[in-house]
Amino acid sequence: MFKLLDVLLAAGRIDGPTAESVRRFIQDNNTFRSGSDSLTVVADVVSSSDVHPLACKLLKIMEEKQSNLCVSADVTSGEELLRLAESLGPKICVLKTHVDILKDFTLDFSQKLQAVADQHNFLIFEDRKFADIGNTVKHQYEGGVYQISSWSHIVNAHAVPGPGVVRGLSAVGKPLGRGCLLIAQMSSSGSLATGGYTTAAVQMAEEHSDFVMGFICCSKVTQNPQFIHMTPGVQLETGGDALGQQYATPEDVICRRGSDIIIVGRGILEASDRLKAAESYRRAGWDAYMKARSSQ
Repeated sequence: MFKLLDVLLAAGRIDGPTAESVRRFIQDNNTFRSGSDSLTVVADVVSSSDVHPLACKLLKIMEEKQSNLCVSADVTSGEELLRLAESLGPKICVLKTHVDILKDFTLDFSQKLQAVADQHNFLIFEDRKFADIGNTVKHQYEGGVYQISSWSHIVNAHAVPGPGVVRGLSAVGKPLGRGCLLIAQMSSSGSLATGGYTTAAVQMAEEHSDFVMGFICCSKVTQNPQFIHMTPGVQLETGGDALGQQYATPEDVICRRGSDIIIVGRGILEASDRLKAAESYRRAGWDAYMKARSSQ
C-alpha cells in the first residue's frame, strides 16, 4: 500500500499532505489488509502513464498474497520445475527460471508453467540476462528454441551493450505487455556492476520506463518509486559459497538496503522441506517489507 502511495505522489496524482494523511490513517487504524477495498482503489488509480502496468500488477500480487518472495527455480528438469511452481506458487509473487539449463524444455512445458502461474497468481521471470546488440536480443527474445516472449512476463538485461539492448527487447515485449529489469548490481564477489555502471543503468531505465520496470540490484539504486528493486543472494543467515556468491538476510536486504523483493534459490531448493522453507522466507521477507514501509 505505501509503495503505491509513493507512486501516486511521485506521479503528481496526490499531494504530500494527502499521502501523509492516508499513511497515518492506515497506521493508526490498522486498516492494511490483504485484498482490502482501499488497496484496490489505490492500485486502480495508477495508470500506465504513471508506472509500468506490469509493475503495478506485481505490487497488487504482493499485497494480495502478502509476499515479496521470488523463488529462483534453478533446476534442470521441466517436470521438477512444474512441481516446484505448483507447490510453492501460493507463497510467491514471482518465479525466476533459467530455461536454458532445462534438459527437457518444450513449448508445451512453457504453456503448463503459464497455467500454474495463472492459477496461483504469480509472475514468471526468465533470468536470461540479455547482453547483445538490439537486433540480436530481439531474435533471442522472440524466437529460437525458447520463444521467451511468448510465456515470460519479465526478463532482464545487462546495461553494458547500451540502450540498444532495451530498444531491441522492447520492440518485442512492449506490445505483449512484458517488462524488463536492468541488472544494476550483482551479488557475486568482485562484480564490476558498481559506481558509474550502476548510475548508467539507472539513467537507461529512466529513459525507457515504458518497458523497464525495475532493477536487479543489491540495494536501492534510485528513489524513483515507479521502479521495483529485486535482490538476489538472500538467505536467513549471512555467508557465501565457494564460487563468490554473497548472501544477505531478508531484513538486511529490505530494511537496510531498501529493496522490495527478495530472490531466494538454494535456501529453499536445498531445504529438506521446501514448502516450509518457502513459508519461512515469505514471512521473513514480508515482515521486513511491512517494517520498512511503516518507518517511511
